[in-house]
Amino acid sequence: MNGPYKMLVSIVFLAIAVFLYLFTTFAWHMLPILFIALLLFLSMRIVQQYESAIVFSLGRFDRIINPGLNFIFPFIERTHLVDIRILTIDIPKQQVITKDNVPISVNGVVYFKVIDPVKAIIKVQDYVYAVSQYAQTALRDVIGQMSLDEVLAERTNVGQKIEQMVEKESIAWGVEVTGIKMQDIDMPEDLKRLMSRQASSEREKRATIIKSEGDKLAAENLSAAAKTMSKSPGAMQLRTLQTVDGLGPTASNTVVIAVPIEIMDALRAFQSEKERLK
Repeated sequence: MNGPYKMLVSIVFLAIAVFLYLFTTFAWHMLPILFIALLLFLSMRIVQQYESAIVFSLGRFDRIINPGLNFIFPFIERTHLVDIRILTIDIPKQQVITKDNVPISVNGVVYFKVIDPVKAIIKVQDYVYAVSQYAQTALRDVIGQMSLDEVLAERTNVGQKIEQMVEKESIAWGVEVTGIKMQDIDMPEDLKRLMSRQASSEREKRATIIKSEGDKLAAENLSAAAKTMSKSPGAMQLRTLQTVDGLGPTASNTVVIAVPIEIMDALRAFQSEKERLK
């Protein structure tokens, strides 16, 4: 026996006991007053602001009563309270095989609310359990159609696809899904090590490419500088003096110039003249 029915039975027995006591104590003319008071007590229903109450009359849906103090016909009508706030349920961790045959464990959370209390009570036996089960099935279906890289990179997109699948079915139950979020994605340890090695290799690859591009730019700049200095006779001498000055006055630095720059320039000029005479 459910909790509300137990409470109703307890109230009835208490009312009967009070009635018998008053019946043996007071006069018969008090019976109508006691009976009316008992009926008023049994007919009162208090509905909270965040609830919606559905009234069934002899087993058939009759009406929806508003929050606050309401009255129903006792023994003929029965109320069923529905929470219309946003509810949260967990998607238990699921073992799923991705499109590229990688086993992963995924869990999530579902946010939903009841927008039609009548459908939520009449169309489905337990709408919370139904939404939970359908969300688990949709999660397996969506992830099974995606590769591991897509699941890791598009977690928001995965949650939106699951939400669309669940909402398409749950709207007929009077339930609106406001959001589904992915939480944890667990992979086998050996796969984690392989992914770590792959990421390390990618970083090394990018570092090598960046270094080679830097060397290429440096070579191009040096070539342009050499061409510029070759056009001015004293440019190389000034550059040499700047290099010697940049070494500093430290005694440990020793600069050895095997051939004076003037001799090299003279040899270069002699070679050029020789080629011209030929």
